Amino acid sequence: MDRNCFPKNVLFLLSLFTGVVATAQVRLPQLIADKMVLQRDIPLKLWGWAAPAERIVLQFAGRSYKTRAAADSSWEVRLPPMKAGGPYTLEIRASNHLVVMDILVGDVWFCSGQSNMVIPMERVKEKYPEDIAGAEFPQIRNFFVPTAADVTKVHADLPHSEWKEANSTDVLGFGAASYFFARDLYQKYHVPIGIINSSVGGTPIQAWISAAGLDSVTGYPERIAKFHDQRFWEHQDVAPFRGNLFNRRETPDLGLTGAMKWYQPDYNPVGWHPFWLPGYWADQGVKGLNGVVWFRKEIDVPASMAGKPAKLFVGRIVDADETYLNGVKVGNITYQYPPRRYEVPAGLLREGKNLLVVRVTSTSGKGGFVPDKRYELSDGNTHIDIRGDWQYKVGQVFPPRREMSGPPPFSAQNEPTGLYNTMVAPAIRYGVKGFLWYQGEANTGNPREYRKLLPALIADWRAKWEEGRLPFLYVQLPNFMEVQYSPSESQWAELRESQLEALAVPETGMAVAIDAGEWNDIHPLDKKDVGDRLALWAEKLAYADSLVVASGPIFRSARVEGDKIILSFTGVGGGLVVKGGGDLEQFAIAGADRKYVWADARIEGNTVIVSSSDVPTPLYVRYAWADNPEGANLYNKEGLPASPFGTDEDK
Repeated sequence: MDRNCFPKNVLFLLSLFTGVVATAQVRLPQLIADKMVLQRDIPLKLWGWAAPAERIVLQFAGRSYKTRAAADSSWEVRLPPMKAGGPYTLEIRASNHLVVMDILVGDVWFCSGQSNMVIPMERVKEKYPEDIAGAEFPQIRNFFVPTAADVTKVHADLPHSEWKEANSTDVLGFGAASYFFARDLYQKYHVPIGIINSSVGGTPIQAWISAAGLDSVTGYPERIAKFHDQRFWEHQDVAPFRGNLFNRRETPDLGLTGAMKWYQPDYNPVGWHPFWLPGYWADQGVKGLNGVVWFRKEIDVPASMAGKPAKLFVGRIVDADETYLNGVKVGNITYQYPPRRYEVPAGLLREGKNLLVVRVTSTSGKGGFVPDKRYELSDGNTHIDIRGDWQYKVGQVFPPRREMSGPPPFSAQNEPTGLYNTMVAPAIRYGVKGFLWYQGEANTGNPREYRKLLPALIADWRAKWEEGRLPFLYVQLPNFMEVQYSPSESQWAELRESQLEALAVPETGMAVAIDAGEWNDIHPLDKKDVGDRLALWAEKLAYADSLVVASGPIFRSARVEGDKIILSFTGVGGGLVVKGGGDLEQFAIAGADRKYVWADARIEGNTVIVSSSDVPTPLYVRYAWADNPEGANLYNKEGLPASPFGTDEDK
């Protein structure tokens, strides 16, 4: 499930009433359940709730443990460290009898962030079909935490979920980056791997930090204090929707109101206009329109495909679509991010002319079809390209947005502590090997603040888990958006710099992903490189493998020598290389005026020498400093990319 589909406040009001109710029967937290993975080699905690003073007996791994529930109904039992192994069974006897089966002991990783940590294997199944078909790893297990948000209190338990084994069916629900990470570790170390994936699309880092963790970050203690002031809530709108942003006196969709609907094969398309797909209608003669636009195209299907099941790929669409083939609806998606991959049932395709119709609804920005995506009809053998000449007609025009009065709608999942309280705090008693973090897109509007927030998150989680300096592995933002062909400023580059600086925190590792993005998709499909690079850091930090080269080149220092700047790096591995050969690209240089120009750059040993005839007295260098630094090609011999960086003193 992709969490971008959730309205921002959909669970907030209900979450205010979520809590633990004492009963006469023992109850376990969501994480302590069938197929769970417990962390090896550390003291463990098992906990739950029961009636006050209720006597509880646990049997696990050949030992018996006794306790009583406290006055607040909680109970906890501590287990000695265990080696990797299993399966085990846990039995709990009190006024009721609970049995937790198929328990493994291995390594558990708490994975969190926003949508790119959520993106499931299902989303990337066309890119990695063999990996999905071969996903038979019953000792890799995933616990997916459903979305819940609350800024008013810390919750005692996670929302309902369950542990799943990695098989060719259930793996489709695993986060793709975390699955490839777990698979790498399992195949190398052959110990069970548990993944707790607690992530929500579109959310900022501050939502994942506790009140105590934000105490030293300017502005946040004051904001958090308001959440406990009744007067604050009197002025907040916390409903899932704040009402329509459009004046709903608009005319109905003409494509659905007539006797003959525009998707029906017998409809006669009069007054339709040419359109080149893929593309946006704002670039093809339709100015400033938010509303519904219909698109149609006739395609020729050979006899070899007629009657067979097939799959229709309609790229990505901004925003919502309903897609029809020969008058039959084959799919729809209500928002812009997922790829459109629709199943065509057997018997629908016919030899010769077939009609494709797509009804697109766009509520803001540029509506249409995202370029450089997959647009084809395929039965696995024959592939029909559906790009090219289409026709379009406007079915409905939305009136301009009206200004909203009062404060914007309150979204608990976008507020400080809002997700920590519900999706992190209930898990802190569950032992883990370390953390994975893939987030940052939602904070690019204030990248400098991220320099405080990311270290604050790391310190906060380590303090809460009380297991020392647990390895914290994170992903640097990938390349995204349009390519700029001159040196430029970039908030995404600044955010990457903030992430780079967090490597100063002990026991951290950063997976560079500057070559794993897509210019037109904030959710790039390349999650294997991301998972593999995170696993390298785990091997180095969590498994103490000193032979592993975990990183590509990381900027260490710069010195000016005449008209040149000499750059030194860590992470050089077997040596610096230019990926693909040729010249180094994406190096820019500036003098005291900080006006950057493209530089000549060459590798000399484990250094890079940078210069430009336009800057006779250089002071500063930037590398891959852009939203989407196409052509960034500094790598080490192990094939790992260099992190973007800048040497500005007050950057």
